[in-house]
Amino acid sequence: MVKVIPIFFYFISLGSGSLLKCSGLKSEEYLHADKILIVYLSRTNNTKAVAEIIHKNTGGDLVALELATPYPENYRATVQQVVEENESGYLPPLKTKIDDIQRYDIVFVGFPTWGMKLPPPMKTFLKQYNLSGKKVIPFNTNGGYGIGTSFQTVKELCPASEIPEGFSMKGGEEVYGKLLVIKDDKAVEAEAEVVSWLKKIKILK
Repeated sequence: MVKVIPIFFYFISLGSGSLLKCSGLKSEEYLHADKILIVYLSRTNNTKAVAEIIHKNTGGDLVALELATPYPENYRATVQQVVEENESGYLPPLKTKIDDIQRYDIVFVGFPTWGMKLPPPMKTFLKQYNLSGKKVIPFNTNGGYGIGTSFQTVKELCPASEIPEGFSMKGGEEVYGKLLVIKDDKAVEAEAEVVSWLKKIKILK
């Protein structure tokens, strides 16, 4: 059973109404929060930061993908392992399990760009669960080289899903030792961009 964070958590921890005040949204602008799932993979916590911003502004359940066998902490060892997984088509098993995924109508999937491709663990998730008929919405952070083929791969793995326009922004550059950068002023900037995107794809009224 995964640990999910329901929308009422924020009202309890921040005080009633404060979430709406900080996001500038009215209560009626939430679109069936109980039907929204936000799944993300994050190594340097930048994709996690964007996932939390989405959750703050849409509600729903927030789930981090965890692997049965985590990648090495060493960056270059992980890069080599991912290259080998991509070449062989290996899909690393997930520790994360999501019960009753059919109750969700909207599934956000967030990930970094690895080798200009969709990370293998996210491929595992998209192949493991039937997302037919749902809105599957990709979001991404990267080291400055863009999304590569990742969004296209999401479309290919979800042929019976609606895939709205995705979101991408620059995050950390682990190869240079830059880890979490979406924080402080950058987090404020990121939230403005995310809210604008959510309105554009009509997840926010």
